[in-house]
Amino acid sequence: MSAFSTRETFDRQLHALLEQVLVLGSMAEQAVQHSVQALQRYDRSAARVIYKNDQRINIKRYAIESGCITLIATQQPMARDVRLLAAVLEIITELERIGDYAKGISKITLMLTEEENDLPIFQDIQRMADLGLGMLRRALDAFVSGDQMAARAIPTSDDEVDNLYNRVYLELIKRMVADSTTADHANHLMWAAHNLERMADRVINICERIVYVSTGEMKELDLSDGIRIGNGDEIG
Repeated sequence: MSAFSTRETFDRQLHALLEQVLVLGSMAEQAVQHSVQALQRYDRSAARVIYKNDQRINIKRYAIESGCITLIATQQPMARDVRLLAAVLEIITELERIGDYAKGISKITLMLTEEENDLPIFQDIQRMADLGLGMLRRALDAFVSGDQMAARAIPTSDDEVDNLYNRVYLELIKRMVADSTTADHANHLMWAAHNLERMADRVINICERIVYVSTGEMKELDLSDGIRIGNGDEIG
């Protein structure tokens, strides 16, 4: 087989792999969208479906990972190709974790009982989801096009996500202080917001990998020094 034919085969297989990354990204995006909608409707039936469908995201992630390893082992990719495949391995991990956040929000929905005063919180949570998913779509577009400048610009949106999370956090703290019987409910909503805040952080990680593919430099993107209230692991 000629070098040209080998390269043509590699490019074709790589293109198919990148298309599957976009499929995984779409699956994660839809999972988050649907989980937030189910949360706002207290829709336990929908939440159970989203929770169960997380396994499909995991399976897709592992299939792409296997494809990457096969390409590296059989096609002898060049340096930039290796960086791209290494980035794919990291990006699909981030996408799988975003799917886990959707699963976690669905799990929270199963724990909730309906409260009349949740609407303002849900409005901020929806805005967090919209911003985070917008970041994700832009990041995947930048990845496919190899646009490192677009990838560098995306993390600036994280400040607004953080501000919304802080507002939700403080509002729920006030609710718990005013009425201790609301503590469990408020804490569950706090975790839902936290999962969305972490989703935006995962998108920033994706952006860092996009820059790495173009520059060969592995480093954190510069972010403004915002104060983030609250910490801990997400419910997944």
